[in-house]
Amino acid sequence: MPPHLSADRSADQPPRRGGSVDALITQTRRLQGQMDAVRRETETQSDTADPQGRWERALCELATHQLRDLDAHLAQLRDGPPPLPTVPAAPKAAAERSAAPGEALLGPVGSAEWNLLTDEAGWSAEFYEILGRDPATPALTLDELPSVVLEEDRPLLTAMVTGCLVDARPIDGEFRIVRPDGAVRTVHLMGEPVLDADGSTASMWAVLRDVSVLRHSESAVRESREALRHHRHRARAEQRLARALRDGVPPAWRGGRPLARRGRPALDVAAHHLSAAPGSGIGGDWYDALELPDGDTLFGVGSLTGHEPTPATDVAMLLGAVRGMAMAGAAPDRLLAWLNQLLDTTGRPALGSAVCCRYRPATRTLVWARAAHPAPLLFRDGTGRALDAPPGVLPGTGPDAAHGRAEATLAEGDLLLLHTDALLPGHGGAPAADRLLGLAPRLATARTARDCVRTVVEECDTGERAQEACVLVARVVS
Repeated sequence: MPPHLSADRSADQPPRRGGSVDALITQTRRLQGQMDAVRRETETQSDTADPQGRWERALCELATHQLRDLDAHLAQLRDGPPPLPTVPAAPKAAAERSAAPGEALLGPVGSAEWNLLTDEAGWSAEFYEILGRDPATPALTLDELPSVVLEEDRPLLTAMVTGCLVDARPIDGEFRIVRPDGAVRTVHLMGEPVLDADGSTASMWAVLRDVSVLRHSESAVRESREALRHHRHRARAEQRLARALRDGVPPAWRGGRPLARRGRPALDVAAHHLSAAPGSGIGGDWYDALELPDGDTLFGVGSLTGHEPTPATDVAMLLGAVRGMAMAGAAPDRLLAWLNQLLDTTGRPALGSAVCCRYRPATRTLVWARAAHPAPLLFRDGTGRALDAPPGVLPGTGPDAAHGRAEATLAEGDLLLLHTDALLPGHGGAPAADRLLGLAPRLATARTARDCVRTVVEECDTGERAQEACVLVARVVS
């Protein structure tokens, strides 16, 4: 903005071409190139469906726009203000006219002056372009100018112009205009009164900038930020819901207790659930242990896949079904087959794995079956091995899927370790089993199943986890 003009003092001239402004332009254009590279990288790496990705891209676009806007302003500062023709000059042809830096994204900047003494108005070609008017037509007077403004914004423009002409206050505000083609644009008007010798307002000088794209970019940033905030809030809510559902499913004791009936050999059982890092989602890993009416003990672990909170609700359904079928006397292999049919008929999309064990204390016999799950690990006398696994398929793969059954005879002091695949991040299958079997000497010195679980967790819980996991230890105590 140029300073106030008076009859006895001419306006100071803005800086002409000079090293300091040219240096700023060079720095700005260098930043533009760097920002463009960041924007392209963001567009390549971010997911269009991810609220955080949309927010990042919107911020990059806004930063790019502002840098180009700064480039345009510095160029105008270097070149000085454009002349204000009394009679509008015809615009150059599109092929002849070169756009100012940043103009394509932020719109042109036009200038105008209204002489209150002669009631004449002079607009630059850019001013006509912003308003979408024919440069061959006369410039609108201040009384006519509100006719191009959106009706609800007219009081704002009237108040700004009145304050400038009556109280000699500078103009600085935004409003929306309606172009002849019906397009609505957002413009930023800045102006100052031009005073005569006795201090009265002789004319008003103003610059007009089309800020529609800039405001759209800022709006996109706000909307993306709100979408990201809503997405995170929803994710936290779903996590709380899923954890509440999941926490209501495993045994309340969690730590460890002996399971015994009428003095027969019993198991000391303990289990632990390892949560995933915040924001990683809630999966469907589960464990369970249940003493059955005939004195046998049912225990197992497993996992379901899907998106929260579906896995947690599926776990609730699954464990309810498992317990009901076990109470009815189903053996582990038959139990998994029925469970497979249940998942198939209910149309549940979640697939996972499971291992189901039934311990008969009268004979110290372990009967077990699996559905695409790692075999239990047996620790005895300071060494460990994986039990020979019967065939097993994924639950939910079809109503006719069959599961094999295996048996093993246990001895007092034997320890069984069951776990889900994600117990050891980055390790699965044989590598995970080997690492857990390496704990045999430490597990041999543990007094209780709870101490064994604590040893396993200390070995496996090395930091934030991308996936949740479960571990269960069953120890023959008599």
